[in-house]
Amino acid sequence: MAKKRFYASMVLAIGLAVGLGRCASAEKQKDTASSVEKQKEAVSKEDFHIYLAFGQSNMVGYLGPDIGKDGNSGADTAWVGENGYDTPPANFVVMAAANDDNLPYGRKKGQWYPAVPPLNRSGNGVNPADFFGRTIAEAVADKEIKVGVIVVAVDGVQINMFSPDLDGFKNYITSRVDQVWERQQGHAYVDASVEFPIPTSDFDTVDYPYKRLVDLAKKAQQEGVIKGIIMHQGESGVQDETGPYNEYVRRVYDSLCKDLGLEAGKVPFLAGEPVREDSLNIDAIRSIPEAFADIPNTAFVISSEGLTGWEPGSQEDWGNRRIHFSLAGYEELGKRYGQKMLELLYR
Repeated sequence: MAKKRFYASMVLAIGLAVGLGRCASAEKQKDTASSVEKQKEAVSKEDFHIYLAFGQSNMVGYLGPDIGKDGNSGADTAWVGENGYDTPPANFVVMAAANDDNLPYGRKKGQWYPAVPPLNRSGNGVNPADFFGRTIAEAVADKEIKVGVIVVAVDGVQINMFSPDLDGFKNYITSRVDQVWERQQGHAYVDASVEFPIPTSDFDTVDYPYKRLVDLAKKAQQEGVIKGIIMHQGESGVQDETGPYNEYVRRVYDSLCKDLGLEAGKVPFLAGEPVREDSLNIDAIRSIPEAFADIPNTAFVISSEGLTGWEPGSQEDWGNRRIHFSLAGYEELGKRYGQKMLELLYR
């Protein structure tokens, strides 16, 4: 009888411990969400500055969580612990662009969270938007300004992925027969009912990457003001039958301004150069401001001069060295985006 009482007590104790642990975890998530809500309430709509970010793999954040600050595989985790990447400025938040049930994030589309990387989706890395947002947030903290970012990005995609019209998006994505990863990652931005990965035949969807960015931006406008747009894209897809690359970029910018009720020419647009080692399509990216000639001092190209590329951990990944930045490269590039936006809007 004594043994039965002992085992019963142990079971009860274990059950209580598990229950308390779950409660503590739930409370922690609740506290995090609550802190973001309090932060939003602490500033006026005019002082909540929101930035839109889109692009391909460098805006996704190529470095995974097993990549250290030196950019090499197998090093210490890049943004957890002593590095401080998991403790962003209190006035820097991110709106989840897709549902992400993977722990420890558990983010829900359209909700604000502390800007702990990855800002795009779990399993991705830090990107220029991380350090762009931190740079601005730290510079304006004493002005009681909050900074929010919304990131929609997919590895390897051409600019057509961000077509403002649904048909343009569908024509592009269904043509990506061999680029399965684009159709896999892009699935996060289409209707959940769409076959995974996105099929190469026609399919029905209301949602798509451009629309997702617009819909989230409209929601964000209920609480803040969209101040600028940043892009890192162009390593692929700058030569296309749809027309000159810079004109397509301008079309995306104009559509965002129209759909969000923004005045073209009053919202800065920043595009980043690729890794200089290969200078992949750098001339096309540098030509972007030419397409904004009628609204001068609007579009700017952020230099990647002196920034290092990613050092792969295996020979199979060597081709990515000329495309993706190292962690130090992302950090400096993001700071350069931020410093330019500070110069344009906060001087």
